[in-house]
Amino acid sequence: MDFSWLKQILPRGLYGRAALILILPVVTIQIVVSVVFIQRHFERVTQQMTETMRREIVLVLGTIEAAPDLGTARREVAALAVPLGLAIDLPASPTVAGETTDRRYFYDLTGREVIAVLRRDLAGVRAIDLLTGSRVRIVLASQKGVMEIAFDRARVSASTPHQLLVLMLVVSLLMTVIAYLFLRNQLRPIRRMARAAEAFGKGRTIPYKPAGALEVRSAGAAFLDMRARIERQIESRTLMLSGISHDLRTPLTRLRLGLSMLPETADTRDEIAAMERDVTEMAALVDAFLEFARAEATSGEPERVDPCRFAREVVEDAQRMGRAVVLRACPETGETCLFRPDAMRRALDNLIGNAVRYGRRAEVSVVLTPRALRIVVEDDGPGIPPERREEALKPFIRLDPARNQDRGQGVGLGLSIAADILRSHGGSLKLGHSERLGGLMAEMILPR
Repeated sequence: MDFSWLKQILPRGLYGRAALILILPVVTIQIVVSVVFIQRHFERVTQQMTETMRREIVLVLGTIEAAPDLGTARREVAALAVPLGLAIDLPASPTVAGETTDRRYFYDLTGREVIAVLRRDLAGVRAIDLLTGSRVRIVLASQKGVMEIAFDRARVSASTPHQLLVLMLVVSLLMTVIAYLFLRNQLRPIRRMARAAEAFGKGRTIPYKPAGALEVRSAGAAFLDMRARIERQIESRTLMLSGISHDLRTPLTRLRLGLSMLPETADTRDEIAAMERDVTEMAALVDAFLEFARAEATSGEPERVDPCRFAREVVEDAQRMGRAVVLRACPETGETCLFRPDAMRRALDNLIGNAVRYGRRAEVSVVLTPRALRIVVEDDGPGIPPERREEALKPFIRLDPARNQDRGQGVGLGLSIAADILRSHGGSLKLGHSERLGGLMAEMILPR
């Protein structure tokens, strides 16, 4: 059988599932016990009490049948009514004598048993009325005419049938509250660890101390160890890159200075120009690598920024640099999003740079939804084949056959830097095909 539909209605979070595990058995036990108690206990008690009441009514009917006339029957019945606690009207009024329908509330389960026992074991019953407050009225035929017998409902039903149910409900609610408090205390450390892990994944470190059950403490300690190792690795990488930057820039500067001082002749001019291009390319590679790996790419605290204004400023800066890019669509809603503006500016600028490098023009669109911010950069270049788009997001990957190299040579880090910055914000970078311009579509998705 296919139970996939069940997964759609069940809670998805650990808190909801744990609460369901605790509450569902309590509710099930309540229902089972209530049904069994009502059907077995109250029904049997009601049947026994009603059977006792039936014998008293039979005694009254026998007295009426033994009386020689109606007057004698009324006197003898009146003498029995007081000790038996009955109210007897013989003969009944024409209105009462005409009743032929039983009356009870639909939720009166014990009343159903009262009517069933009296009708089964008592001859001449015309109507039984259980809607007269706390009394029972029975209209039945006798040899001296139609009569009405009334008595307290407590004589055929338990006086407090609801007490046990109320007690069960109160106790269940109490136990549910206790289980909820206990569950909240158990899940709170897990939620705190999840928040710390989510913040660290976005480049922020918040205080966290393992707490809770032994298993949760163990997981929390493992998370702290992992976070410390990653931080040490990042710090070591930064120090190493700082050393590489210093060590490489110095000889590159000497090479550039030496090349500039070489005498140019007709035979050496082309060779010197080629070597200067090689030195420039090496410097660009070093700068790009440092930009990709440096910790400043994800440093700083997130800020509330108007995404439309942010995108417009980046596009205007690119236009001043001579890039053929326009802001196509941007909703002027005044809403803000939380991100690091410097890092996001670097990511968007890299995407615009790639777009105008491999195409003639680029367009930027901003889409704001309740759950995400989407900044789309499209160009009219050759694009990237679908099977190589995932590869294009890796660092130092240059898809020469698929991209136009006539507009400038990159080092294969523009998409990687943008993807890394978006991942640090908890978002992602998706590549696709621009249906409108025919080139590459790079979509920056940032959760709100």
